[in-house]
Amino acid sequence: MKMVWAITLVCVPIILTVILSGCAGKRPASVGVTDGKFFPCPKRPNCVSSMSEDQRHYIEPFIYSSEKQQAFRTLQRVLAELDPATIIAQSDNYLHVEFKSRYLGFVDDVEFYFANDEQLIHIRSASRLGYSDLGVNRKRMNSVRSKYYEALEIDERTSKK
Repeated sequence: MKMVWAITLVCVPIILTVILSGCAGKRPASVGVTDGKFFPCPKRPNCVSSMSEDQRHYIEPFIYSSEKQQAFRTLQRVLAELDPATIIAQSDNYLHVEFKSRYLGFVDDVEFYFANDEQLIHIRSASRLGYSDLGVNRKRMNSVRSKYYEALEIDERTSKK
């Protein structure tokens, strides 16, 4: 019996390390904007997008009334203050950010696209692994939205002084 416990104490941490180290997954090819559109969400309930045509995946885009550059800088600042968010790619009207869960290291890909002809920021957040995210992507995007609107309001008030 002592031998079984000894093997368990040695093997379980090794197995868990191997399993959990793969939670990040590979960076998907299905990120980015093509012809002004995100890639569609997969059928799984672990993605939200402001460009989705089905209600299960749809989430409202962010809006802004300031200049695009100011809104972009405000969003960058909000994202920089969030932990653990890492900006992976950016251009004049696009940001790709990775969010990594604290305990298991799961990675979600989050995208922001500033539409050229509208004062909208389209958003997409998708889990790399698993079937369901238990609403994590939607909650995160609503939290980012709240922080963004709060920061944007502060920026607009201070720029008018």
